[in-house]
Amino acid sequence: MLNWNNAMKSKYLYFFLFLFIYCQTSRAQEKNSGNDSVKVYKKIEDYSKKSKFNKLVYRVFFKSKKNVAVSKKNARKRFFIKKTFDRNEGKIIREIIIETLDPFGYAVDNYKDEPGNAFERFGNKIHLRTKKWTIRNLLLFKKNEPLDSIVAKESERLIRRQRYVRSVIIKPIEIPNSQDSVDISVRVLDSWTLIPSGAVSGSKVRADLTERNFFGLGHEIETDYTKRFEDGKQAYDIHYTINNIKNTFIKTIFGYEKDLNDNITRSARIERPFFSPLTRLAGGVYLENRFYVDSLPDATGVFEDQVFKLQTQQYWIGHSFKIFEGKSEDFRTTNLVTTFGYKDVSYLKRPALLYDPSQFFASEKLYLATIGINNQKFYEDKYLFNFGIVEDVPYGQVYAITGGFQDKNNNRRAYLGGRFAYGDYFNFGYLGTNIEIGSFNNSGRSEETTLRIEANYFTNLLSIGSWRIRQFIQPTLVIGTHRAQIIKDRVTISDENGVSGFNNPLINGTKKLFTSFQTQTYLPGNWHGFHFSPFINMTLGILGDENNQFFNDKIYSIFSLGALINNDYLVFNSFQISFSFYPSIPFQGTNVFKTNTFKNNDLALPDFQIGEPTIVPYN
Repeated sequence: MLNWNNAMKSKYLYFFLFLFIYCQTSRAQEKNSGNDSVKVYKKIEDYSKKSKFNKLVYRVFFKSKKNVAVSKKNARKRFFIKKTFDRNEGKIIREIIIETLDPFGYAVDNYKDEPGNAFERFGNKIHLRTKKWTIRNLLLFKKNEPLDSIVAKESERLIRRQRYVRSVIIKPIEIPNSQDSVDISVRVLDSWTLIPSGAVSGSKVRADLTERNFFGLGHEIETDYTKRFEDGKQAYDIHYTINNIKNTFIKTIFGYEKDLNDNITRSARIERPFFSPLTRLAGGVYLENRFYVDSLPDATGVFEDQVFKLQTQQYWIGHSFKIFEGKSEDFRTTNLVTTFGYKDVSYLKRPALLYDPSQFFASEKLYLATIGINNQKFYEDKYLFNFGIVEDVPYGQVYAITGGFQDKNNNRRAYLGGRFAYGDYFNFGYLGTNIEIGSFNNSGRSEETTLRIEANYFTNLLSIGSWRIRQFIQPTLVIGTHRAQIIKDRVTISDENGVSGFNNPLINGTKKLFTSFQTQTYLPGNWHGFHFSPFINMTLGILGDENNQFFNDKIYSIFSLGALINNDYLVFNSFQISFSFYPSIPFQGTNVFKTNTFKNNDLALPDFQIGEPTIVPYN
């Protein structure tokens, strides 16, 4: 056994010594064309194959390139653009030529396309095109800098994720008779960004208006107005977002919400996240003032309205360190990340002790720090959450530890948590997992422990005739132990947290498991720019409490049939029609039918970034 341990230590030492030597070699040769770092990467990969141990260590940080199936046309186009980048890598950028196109009748990859009818010309005429400097502020490269294909590719992704952009192509333009300079073309196709909507029923009227690209500045305004006929009560929900301030990628959101019960929330968030694997500095500030009324039970189970008034302040800062020298994408997207956060919650009004004997709703100060290693890159895919446009699917891994302490109720508790996340494309489709566990420690006792396991899976794009199909599966497991003895410290399967339609607070537990199965189809063709994507969804959930060994035998279920309606010009905005059947809803009845209650846009993709340090969410 001793010999085996010594052998393992030797292999471990040799591998990292080898890695260190080659990283230093690549640093010394950094002025070369970039092929040296590729050679370093190749030698490390070759060395890793010499033993099972080396393979294991290598695979923790790096993944060999693999191709996601794309159409022949798109593959050919990307091949030519990549070859152009390869030829011009390292050349000085002379000019950056930005062209923004109106949404109707144009295409980023075809200069000959133009509006073909009066409707398209009228739509373009009343559309405010994105300002060129709005797009310039999203670029990670500048004039008079060497062309870096990874930076250009990341800039293209950052532009594509904006909700006012339909598609974008960034490519080099070679300059005749120039050996050391190149121009860059940035061609952007706008989407239609002014979205009105509303609804009228026998009890109330609702009107929404959203502008995703206010005056072409990339700013976002969301307004929601509701009026109840019975008593004339009015509700407002207004948010104004500045997505990027002068190429700093600082995002600012101001919000005001007032619901029909006169609950009010005012908030402001100023944040620069780790918006890219190449980002080095991040941080943010969040301020909130909230007043609301909610009901809590006393010891006998009788509910009574309680008044809450609180103020929240959150601050955090983070730094990302590149671990490996070299210019390959694997090296440059593998980072050591450290973040520090502070949260202050002050209750100005809170429930009486009769309804909150454990003083769960109390002022607190929370100090946290996170350290971890992450690697995140992106595949380009289509037919996921939008119809036929390029979507960026993240893949990578996260290993992180969070620690700190909380001051609450004149008591200090330590906190320790950890996170592991991994996601990638496989032969059987895409699979992403996220595992988190965290707990407070109070004088040697564990308190408010949470284990959370999530997964996201979808198949490769399948075809039946001219129809395209994907199967999505999203399970979530949440287990809480040593939770506070109050109804608000329980998990639910309400609309936001599991199975749509089960909103009664009495449907709760200390642990839950729910899984959503969705078959999403994409019909060929379109009707005046509208694409129809029928879907079938089955969501199942179970709850357990302290008295169950694991879960009870009660299954909460919903079966839905509907269609997602996308429009070529709206891109990130879609309409939905759905019909849902509930075998049983506690406190409501059995065999319940509802329309438009199910939302199929909750099948979000995982994220492999490390951001603001937080405790593991228990919801």
